[in-house]
Amino acid sequence: MPEVDLREPRDWIAAASRIVGFTGAGISTESGVPDFRSPNGVWARNRIIDFHEFVTSEQGRIEYWRQKVEAWPAMRLARPNAGHEAFVDLHRRGKLSALVTQNIERLHQKAGLPADKVLELHGTTTEAACLSCGDRITSDEACERVEAGEKAPLCRICGGLLKPATISFGQSMPLDVMQEAQAAAENCDLLLAVGSSLVVEPAASIPRLAKRAGARLVIVNRDRTALDDIADLVVHGEIGSVLPAMVDRAD
Repeated sequence: MPEVDLREPRDWIAAASRIVGFTGAGISTESGVPDFRSPNGVWARNRIIDFHEFVTSEQGRIEYWRQKVEAWPAMRLARPNAGHEAFVDLHRRGKLSALVTQNIERLHQKAGLPADKVLELHGTTTEAACLSCGDRITSDEACERVEAGEKAPLCRICGGLLKPATISFGQSMPLDVMQEAQAAAENCDLLLAVGSSLVVEPAASIPRLAKRAGARLVIVNRDRTALDDIADLVVHGEIGSVLPAMVDRAD
């Protein structure tokens, strides 16, 4: 792949004071996190259990938890890469107003971003939450309970259904997080969309909102995305190499 000229985006980053990051699975696959949507991804190898089936079918819950236990070790062992660290660099320089992510493994926080700076549109797989009382436990504890024989564990506080704290198909998005993400997009001067195909709604509306509000939109991804045509710049390449090089010397 030919070397990309990054002088223009570096200048834009240098001039920006309210940058919003928007990240998808592509930034974390370089950390060994399994891809969900690709032809060889998690969903191609497993039956998708939507939210309705989870809450109405014990067999659906058992299958959901089986998949969770299978996938959890790779998620737990994953470590941030240079792409995640590039956003931490922007934060430390006072340029990053928010990091909106579709990812669920909390690698941005592990890299050093404050939790209140990260807006998790699709929840997190690092915890399990009771659908009745909202009590949360770690995924380590939840998976240990499944492996010990609780095929579809229940909340030990109220007896409600315990579910990984991710947003499943058919489950409502967290309204407060979505509103925060929209507000951040409307008030930023540069949005960096990294590692997302930008096809999943309503998450993909965030970069469009920033663009309509007058911000520059820069997309960094290995492949084409659904919003390439409206971006100010599209950079194709390995995120762990391209993004740090773009952020470096941008002051």
